[in-house]
Amino acid sequence: MTVYHPTLKQLQYLVSLHEHGHFGRAAKACFVSQSTLSAGLRDLEALLGVVLVERTKRAVRFTPLGNTVVAKAHRILRETEELSDLVQSSGQPLSGEMRMSVIPTIAPFLLPRMLPRLRRERPNLKLFLREEPSAAAIDSLHHGRADCVLLALPYPTGEIEKETIELDALFVAFPQDDPGDPPDEVPPSLIDENRLLLLEDGHCLKDHVLAACNRPELRASATMIGTSLHTLVQMVDNGLGLTMLPEMALDAGILNGTNVVSRPLKSNNANREIALVWRKNSPRADEFRLLAEELRNG
Repeated sequence: MTVYHPTLKQLQYLVSLHEHGHFGRAAKACFVSQSTLSAGLRDLEALLGVVLVERTKRAVRFTPLGNTVVAKAHRILRETEELSDLVQSSGQPLSGEMRMSVIPTIAPFLLPRMLPRLRRERPNLKLFLREEPSAAAIDSLHHGRADCVLLALPYPTGEIEKETIELDALFVAFPQDDPGDPPDEVPPSLIDENRLLLLEDGHCLKDHVLAACNRPELRASATMIGTSLHTLVQMVDNGLGLTMLPEMALDAGILNGTNVVSRPLKSNNANREIALVWRKNSPRADEFRLLAEELRNG
């Protein structure tokens, strides 16, 4: 008796539709026509003898069994990629393709410092970079869209391995000549919660700042409206309040051309851990450790 199994292409179509929630966008992500993707999914359902997706004119809904199959498909596709990674990692280290997600509070400050040397010293490495918030980056990692993630810890990551790149100190940024600007370090008790500007929800730096200050009232009182560190700096420069900045942003010159000054935050945990993380037991673990060493030397 001949047994037919789902193809990897069919599973890719299914996962893409689940991710995008739209046949057209899913097909575009898979570089096929919408009719090809729809036909592939119909063939998959016919092969399994079940309905995975409820199709209506207004929405795409996955059945409960469809969601279960998607979760399994993610694991199969990820393990297939790891099989290819295993073969690739047996050759020259740090060569071939590698997909790395980087969070927005690291990417514009660390990557310009690191990438030119990495391109020069590792010319066979094709590093595909994707900037996304921590939650999305970790999701990409565990679903196989990213091979590794450069992010700031602590942050819930699931089962991963990591290499620490550096400890990134936190600083308080004030308008120049601000009457509340102390000459040296700034203890959290001196931070005016009514003037504190933080990044919007979804950025782990906000949680690192609040944890370092250890003042519960700041979480309720802080004005969290910044979409990026550069936006926050411009707001401070216009006298709208004060904010927190990581040392790597200061080193990269984020305050250049402004009338904003910074002072170290005086706290026992006034830093965040910059780390490269990857899936536990990845066959490319040695490569990721080597990449982390390159980042440390950058």
